[in-house]
Amino acid sequence: MKLRLFIAALTLVFSSLSFALELSEAKQEGLVGEQTNGYLGVIKSSPEVAKLVEEINALRKAKYAELAAKNGITLQQVEKLAAKKAYEKTETGHYLKNNGEWIKK
Repeated sequence: MKLRLFIAALTLVFSSLSFALELSEAKQEGLVGEQTNGYLGVIKSSPEVAKLVEEINALRKAKYAELAAKNGITLQQVEKLAAKKAYEKTETGHYLKNNGEWIKK
């Protein structure tokens, strides 16, 4: 039961963050992508992209820490689960980091 609630909360994190206009545009334009650590990465750098990634990653980390504490698991475990979920939810044509390289899904 706890795991189901945890997964539901994790899904909510990605749903709410994915609807931000700036993030969806950045993903669509190939400026950012999902990484294996549960956070966004910069593909094409600019001050605006760096700021967006920093803000989104700060929100994610805060939520991950909250979920970890709530579920009695480590931050690293949440990050790993979040990365898996993000990879599954990444739309075709958006980027994922795989073995240190950006690939289009």
